[in-house]
Amino acid sequence: MKHLTDIICDKGFVIGPFMKSSDPALVEIAGCAGFDFVVLDMEHGSVGLQQMQNMIRSAVLSNVIPVIRTRDQEAESISQALDIGASAIQIPQIKTVEDAVSVVEAAKFYPMGNRGVCRFVRAANYSGMERTQYFKEANKTSIIIQIEGLEAIDNFDKIIEVKGVDILFIGPYDLSQSMGVPGEIDHPKVVEKITELILKANKANKYIGIFTDTLENALLWKKTGVHYLSYSVDMGLYLSACKNVVEQIRFSD
Repeated sequence: MKHLTDIICDKGFVIGPFMKSSDPALVEIAGCAGFDFVVLDMEHGSVGLQQMQNMIRSAVLSNVIPVIRTRDQEAESISQALDIGASAIQIPQIKTVEDAVSVVEAAKFYPMGNRGVCRFVRAANYSGMERTQYFKEANKTSIIIQIEGLEAIDNFDKIIEVKGVDILFIGPYDLSQSMGVPGEIDHPKVVEKITELILKANKANKYIGIFTDTLENALLWKKTGVHYLSYSVDMGLYLSACKNVVEQIRFSD
């Protein structure tokens, strides 16, 4: 399976949903639908590590990139996600350069970082993978950091320079809250700030991503220059599809 950044390099753009469910079938369906990746959510989801391994297995079999959003930026949370085979990690609430540097340090083996070493994990074929190959492959794992508040925005020009970070991800809902308009992700000042960050990233030749839950905004941000688009959530997509069927049948002539 290709790495996430390789696919972005080839296509220029990738799309995938957040996954809250613990059912691997929904990951498999996401792959069948043609999504490039799935974000397996441990920050706002209920799935534990044991279940998450099966979600990753389903992603691999379905040819969709498994990204794990960790609970936090602690080294243990990062290491556990990588040990079970995440192809990319997405770290919430990055605010400073120091935060970004510590994430890279925790996610990469020497010489890129100082990740704790254990070869008896799924990512290393439970020690079946030759150790040099494992360390080399593990250091290709993509790192996505979430820029979600005003402090992070104030530090954006410096954070964007941190080596080892592959994608900067804008969290519009947390951003709207920090700007005093919680939940109003279409507020003009929120849209203006997001646009500014996207253009800055593009100018610096850095990959940037965002979450959206409307097709209108998805098309807007794709046109503006986003490379990594997380579109909605498995639960929301299912609810929307069900409501659409009910409304069309119930209210038809």
